[in-house]
Amino acid sequence: MSGTPALSPSDLMRAEKRAVAGNSVLAALVITGLKLVVGVTTGSLGILSEAAHSGLDLIASILTFFSVRVSDKPADAEHQYGHGKVENFSAFVETGLLLLTCAWIIYEAVLRIFFRHIEIEPSIAAFAVMLFSMVVDWWRSRALGRIANKYDSQALEADALHFSTDIWSAAVVVLGLLLVLVGRSYHIGWLADADPIAALFVAGVVISVSWRLARRTIDALLDAAPAGVRSQIYDAVSRVEGVLEVDRIRIRRAGNRYFADLAVGLARSVTFQRSGQLVSAVTESVHRILPDADVTVQPLPRAQRTENIFDRIRAVATHRNLNVHDISVQDLAGQLHVEQHIELDERMTLKEGHDQVTELEAEMRHDIPEIAEILTHIESEPSTIERPEELVGDAELEHRLRAVAAQFPEILDVHDFIFKRVRGRLYLSCHCTLSDSLSLARVHDIQTELEIRFKQDAPELFRVLIHPEPSTDNRR
Repeated sequence: MSGTPALSPSDLMRAEKRAVAGNSVLAALVITGLKLVVGVTTGSLGILSEAAHSGLDLIASILTFFSVRVSDKPADAEHQYGHGKVENFSAFVETGLLLLTCAWIIYEAVLRIFFRHIEIEPSIAAFAVMLFSMVVDWWRSRALGRIANKYDSQALEADALHFSTDIWSAAVVVLGLLLVLVGRSYHIGWLADADPIAALFVAGVVISVSWRLARRTIDALLDAAPAGVRSQIYDAVSRVEGVLEVDRIRIRRAGNRYFADLAVGLARSVTFQRSGQLVSAVTESVHRILPDADVTVQPLPRAQRTENIFDRIRAVATHRNLNVHDISVQDLAGQLHVEQHIELDERMTLKEGHDQVTELEAEMRHDIPEIAEILTHIESEPSTIERPEELVGDAELEHRLRAVAAQFPEILDVHDFIFKRVRGRLYLSCHCTLSDSLSLARVHDIQTELEIRFKQDAPELFRVLIHPEPSTDNRR
């Protein structure tokens, strides 16, 4: 027996937001109708102002209902940041409607207090409707607030805030009707104005709520950053190891989603892979402050004060997407002379390769004025997979090469000799065991000299590759 398939988190969010918004529309429709009927029959401006307030709440609830349906649509080609701004726009329209309501209430209240007296007929129905509306407003404000907090929906939050204040404004209207009854019973004339005064208080409450909501919705529509969040992100990103500077932070909100755009300075010598790791670390630091934010990080290459001449040379080459190695720098009479090796695509012509190297050397001289001369050795970078014609077994040649290696006191052992013939040329690879404590510079010197001695003893060798190993990794 198969049950109902579980909803995904996004489907559940949409279903709950739409359900609570739909229930709010039905409740607003019933309350508005009841207040309007009682307000007309009693002549109470307080109840009529509440009816007008509820009528606009009905319009706002309808706007909210449709806005949450649209705002949850995924991003598309025309709306690349999604449709979340619809919720912010809905809240903005709702604010405008509330302010119009306040203007009408204040106008009518001033007329009734100073220019036109209207007899109020408080009735049991009036009190019953107002109490009923208070109960319904309490129920729907809690329901809307729960879903708004759960999914950070500004439109639902605006509705919840309105309905919670409706409870207090309705209570003031009830108090105004009670005071009218008291004034009539005890012949206190000035209490006859309690109803329009209560209406003015309702208008004051609505203006206060509208002002707070207006500031938030305008901030959202104008992409204002949340207070204090930018500085929190700046501090968090600045603490990421490897980030040299935070150049730009931009934050915008669309509906319940934040978008953060950052530019951070990284050492220009870092590899592309390391740059990706740092971008991920920066993104994680932003998510600790804005958990569901869509984060875009732009890495910017920056020169470090601690760079030496070799770092600066490599940085220029990296800027041109080239790789230099075997860099040698000599100080001759106060002038720096640089020798370096560079690998270029083997399919290039000599002219093409030489032009690239000439441009590279010109940029190096420009960025590093201390360099007086540069000599670049051009090597071909393989672009095809070679297929050895055969593996060659030559015990006599291996014995001779072992004897050559034995002449180096720092070489503890040579092993795993492999001879291959590729395009008619003889290739050799072997492993060489050395002391753990040797510096890499000394290891490189030994490798280079051993390769030279191998080729001197066996001129038929076209290429020699020696893999160094520490003695602790090669105990037999």
